[in-house]
Amino acid sequence: MAKTVADLAGRWLRRRPEALSKEENRVLQSAIDRKPVSRDVNEAVARGESFGDRFADSIARVGGSWTFIISFIVFLVVWTLGNVWLLGREGFDPYPFIFLNLILSMVAALQAPVIMMSQNRQSERDRLDAAHDYEVNLKAEIEIMALHEKLDEFRHSELISLRDDVARLEAQLGRIEALARAAADKAAR
Repeated sequence: MAKTVADLAGRWLRRRPEALSKEENRVLQSAIDRKPVSRDVNEAVARGESFGDRFADSIARVGGSWTFIISFIVFLVVWTLGNVWLLGREGFDPYPFIFLNLILSMVAALQAPVIMMSQNRQSERDRLDAAHDYEVNLKAEIEIMALHEKLDEFRHSELISLRDDVARLEAQLGRIEALARAAADKAAR
């Protein structure tokens, strides 16, 4: 079996070693070392997260939930009812609710970029997951090819052994036939 990345690259990937990506090199080396390439991508991402990253993810998680939507609708209804019916003309923010519009605009202005930051981080995490999946799939494919190669070698050695056994049996059969002919000739005389 091949013992270098260059040998494996030529045999299984049909490429020269200098044409391999860093991930493919790592996968081939792991095949030689008989070590797994799988790892917990989420753990690696979590180690690199800052407080701001975690905060953005929390804001996006809350801002994109039904709990937030329903509670915000309740807030709007309470604000509207409180300023129109309960407080009447002396309402804190009378119709057309200019202060409420200001608050909503500020929430939207702050929430949208934070959610975009979280989505960008999720896109990066998805790219890392896809790259990791590629490495694991490539390793699995290489291991399957190695198993096929071993099975082919085993089958070939078995066929050679069977051929040698058949030749040995033919030789023994030839000797037995010669002895039988000699015995028949002797008996006929």
